[in-house]
Amino acid sequence: MFYAVTYSYAGYLNYTICSMKNFYKAIIVFLSIPTLLFAQSKTAVIDSMIHRTNRLGLFSGNVLVVDHGQTIYKTAIGFTDATKQKNLTEQYRFHIGSIAKEFNAVGIMMLKEQGKLKLDDKVSQFIPELPKWADSVSIKNLLQYTSGVPDVKWKTVKGDADNMADLMKFTKLDFKPGTNYNYNNNNVFLQRRIIERITGMPFNKFVEEKLLKPAGMNTAVIDPDDNTPLMAISYNNNLKKGDLIYPITGWVAVTLADFYKWEQALESFKLITPESTRELLIPYSLGKQCGLGGGSMTGNKLSYHKHDGSSVQYQALLIGSADKGRAIILMTNNRQNNIYDIGNAIEAILDGKPYQQPKKPILGTFDKQLDSLNAAQILAFYNDLKAKHANDYGFENESTLNEIGYYLLNKKRVDDAINVFTYNVKLFPSSGNLYDSLGEAYYAKGDKQNALINYKKAYRLDPANAAAKAVVAELEKK
Repeated sequence: MFYAVTYSYAGYLNYTICSMKNFYKAIIVFLSIPTLLFAQSKTAVIDSMIHRTNRLGLFSGNVLVVDHGQTIYKTAIGFTDATKQKNLTEQYRFHIGSIAKEFNAVGIMMLKEQGKLKLDDKVSQFIPELPKWADSVSIKNLLQYTSGVPDVKWKTVKGDADNMADLMKFTKLDFKPGTNYNYNNNNVFLQRRIIERITGMPFNKFVEEKLLKPAGMNTAVIDPDDNTPLMAISYNNNLKKGDLIYPITGWVAVTLADFYKWEQALESFKLITPESTRELLIPYSLGKQCGLGGGSMTGNKLSYHKHDGSSVQYQALLIGSADKGRAIILMTNNRQNNIYDIGNAIEAILDGKPYQQPKKPILGTFDKQLDSLNAAQILAFYNDLKAKHANDYGFENESTLNEIGYYLLNKKRVDDAINVFTYNVKLFPSSGNLYDSLGEAYYAKGDKQNALINYKKAYRLDPANAAAKAVVAELEKK
């Protein structure tokens, strides 16, 4: 049977437009296939790296990777506690260590924007009962860890009241405010008390009402205890449980989702202005911590933000690259001191570059052995391990021995630290950071001559190291 078909011009035009639309859609889909496949391959490589790291016993925790504004990887791998009976899920909360200090730093800047404080204000203005030293310490000193206030006495302090009592007792700062750097938690403790004095609110309540809720962080908790649901409990390699109760209060625990919301709130300036954010990214000197850890601004954009934190056996890392629409979040309840290795590997994978599979850390794995050895024995142990297990530990990285040196320095084993730092300088002679470490150890010993020699080398190799420059100027006056 023959059917006569007639076309109007309008009908023909409509048909043609629809056909062209479908054609262009097909082209767009076709062109997007390589991008989708590349994103999928990134996801597969990250997943393979994370699972291999887990199989080696080097990571138990939760991971989130966002690239170009899209979540390309998210996982929970490992166990909720030392019993290893229950698997982690994305709903579990983790302590994030020093990253929680961002909440008091942002709180300080909120109050500054409200005209309730100035960064040059002295601590004594808000806590007048403190001794005379509080007249010389500014809020900016607290944010930059340059106050000279000694650290919390962790072995004896049992609460905020104990710590305040200790601050009332000491009469002399470790150094003149603004002339040196000492990353310690009394700077944080005093920030939190200042916020309480100004607002009339307990610090935890302030964080909940003024920071967490506005940022949309609905599952975050402050100072969790053993009865807090969906709380990952930290443990060491001997399956010993870490304590959840800390000597001083104000520590926020978060899920992956809430952690990402916090970073988004910072990048979108939901809580504080670009000017205030920039202030919290200005360190005392290159490589030192500040209110937001570390990072940079491009104009009025938070282009890069990196911060790590450790507490008991928890460890966390945040890397935010707003220019790339990127965020990398790692949280573990079984600290292996390799969180940066994992983060660096993920960044390399996202950038399409070769990456190094995370390796076992010496510090953290062999703490007990290191405690029983002198410096010469530690270096012999290091070289023996390097000869027998070159591919298992981070021997190619200067930070391995540098971390051991600081471990010894923090234990007041100054001579041993000097020997370890000296050996590390021989291995990596072009690193200004290592000469800075050696200079710091000599300074701690009271050997100003050798401190000056090494700080000069540090500054010569790294002219951006303002702290080394300041110490050189100080020592040359004497």
